[in-house]
Amino acid sequence: GMVMQLPEGDRYSMSYKYMISRLAIMMGGRVAEEFKFGKENITSGASSDIEQATKLARAMVTRWGFSDKLGHVAYGDNQEEVFLGHSVARTQNISEETAQIIDAEVRRLIDDAYSTAKAILTKKKKEWIALAQGLLEYETLTGEEIKQL
Repeated sequence: GMVMQLPEGDRYSMSYKYMISRLAIMMGGRVAEEFKFGKENITSGASSDIEQATKLARAMVTRWGFSDKLGHVAYGDNQEEVFLGHSVARTQNISEETAQIIDAEVRRLIDDAYSTAKAILTKKKKEWIALAQGLLEYETLTGEEIKQL
């Protein structure tokens, strides 16, 4: 399944706490699938959530300075020279060591979010099972309908 959140108006900035909670929400679908079907039966259904979580975590680390290991520095993206739709040259504006730290920090944020989602869904098992059954019955639920479950 996919978790879709409605926009909360125009956000010009987000707090660290808000971004961390968003990461946990994005990992929730994968965790619920693991709980329901077992680790060996997880599907690719959460791929969009994982992709979005990875993008957010990478921006937290490389653009917004939310990494103690990297400090308050913005790291640019790798730049590619494109010719006829194919990458012909790649310019990396960070060292290999820094790239590895960035990857490790992104992984840490995602792993922490996964653990948070696991803890919440373990504690709230009755609620998410009721929600899943409601979605099976109605396919789509609004926030108000979820509260009524």
